[in-house]
Amino acid sequence: MNNEIRVRFAPSPTGYLHVGSLRTALYNYLYAQKTGGRFILRIEDTDRNRFVEGAVENLVSTLKTVGLDYDEGPDKAGEYGPYYQSQRLDLYRKQVDYLLDKGDAYYCFCTQEELDAMRREQISRNEHPMYDKRCRNIPPSEARKRVEANEKHVIRLKVPDEGEVTFYDIVREKVTFPWEMVDDQVLIKSDGFPTYHLANVVDDHLMQISHIIRGEEWLSSVPKHLHLYDCFGWKVPKMAHLPLLLNPDKSKLSKRQGDVAVEDFLNKGYLPESLLNFVALLGWHPSGNEEIFSLQQLEKAFSLKRINKAGAVFDHEKLNWMNNKYIKDLPAKNIADRSRKYFTEAGIDPGDDQRLIAIVELLKERVNLLSELPYVYRDFFEIYEISSDDEYYLTAPDSQRIFQFWLEELEKDPTFKPDQINSLIQKTSEKLTVKGKNLYFPLRLAMIGDTHGPDLPALYNILGKDEVVKRLKNCLR
Repeated sequence: MNNEIRVRFAPSPTGYLHVGSLRTALYNYLYAQKTGGRFILRIEDTDRNRFVEGAVENLVSTLKTVGLDYDEGPDKAGEYGPYYQSQRLDLYRKQVDYLLDKGDAYYCFCTQEELDAMRREQISRNEHPMYDKRCRNIPPSEARKRVEANEKHVIRLKVPDEGEVTFYDIVREKVTFPWEMVDDQVLIKSDGFPTYHLANVVDDHLMQISHIIRGEEWLSSVPKHLHLYDCFGWKVPKMAHLPLLLNPDKSKLSKRQGDVAVEDFLNKGYLPESLLNFVALLGWHPSGNEEIFSLQQLEKAFSLKRINKAGAVFDHEKLNWMNNKYIKDLPAKNIADRSRKYFTEAGIDPGDDQRLIAIVELLKERVNLLSELPYVYRDFFEIYEISSDDEYYLTAPDSQRIFQFWLEELEKDPTFKPDQINSLIQKTSEKLTVKGKNLYFPLRLAMIGDTHGPDLPALYNILGKDEVVKRLKNCLR
């Protein structure tokens, strides 16, 4: 193995991309960028029962949408392909035959019914349910005859019966497991496909992966993987197991308590930039107190040594705050371009680009999600009711005089522009001797149905002259 840093993100194509998987992909990407290494996408599609059509295309599209580009993968050929495990079956078969010949693996002919009964008995005795190794005692010659007779079987790894295994994890440091708690793992299933455990070890070796960065749920599988490396005589990559993502009640993050799919967050109007920034801080902490990081800044700041051991709580309020900050800080045109589809979905025509930019500039501080913009717009500019408390400001004699004066002034000038509004306000105050809330409240009420809100020039700019005239006329008694 050379000294190049090579990391991989190896998801199963079983549907959507979980935010936990996004974090795994992000940390692998950041470590590759930080060290000048290579980031590999490998599709672990050997579990054919859980394979979902179109999941790979969706996965690749989502990674590209959030800006995590990989150096090698299904659509980026490299010298270590193919990058679908289902296209590497001959490699796994070759390696498992080697294990069988050495006596490090064996054929198992137990039926599902036998395995279920075994599990029930162990649970009834308060024992940890695991395979009892009964097929280990079948002579290899007899086992091969049964295989040649097409008897249904799997191939299992023969793990040590006693002692313990100790290894070093970058996040958790020294970790020890007793061998008596480690199962004789299935390596090849009855359908001929490898399990994750065999394919993962073989591929990581053949693809020269230097660092394995993955979720904590795989920590208990490490002893099996280490034993495989030992049986093959291969060098073990360095490992870092990331902390669990938790709901606020400290249970494991799951769809039962809200969105967990990256696609759902993006479709709701979370920005890729804010989602990546938020996910980066779920288990990793920077050296200072800064919380807002661009992807480029994360590439420079990231360190495996600063990953936490404790589970990270997925705080939706914090994500909303962060998304709001990104929406406020990004240029209005950027937000307008991304939000137009939400107006369309809401059945609202925001007009040309300039008008949409003006709408966004006015409203972006009021929303946490891009998808909220059309509804805030609708509340402001389309549908409103005057509260009984504010009715006075519409019907008062001064208010009626203001409306009439504005209508006369606007109709005098066919090309009246938003930048003339402040002059008209001053003229109205001087001519009618009204000022303060007696001037502003009636005009805002007429335009948007609320005494508080954006400046009058901004409202006029978005509504346009024709709509302002129409609304003023509607307020005349």
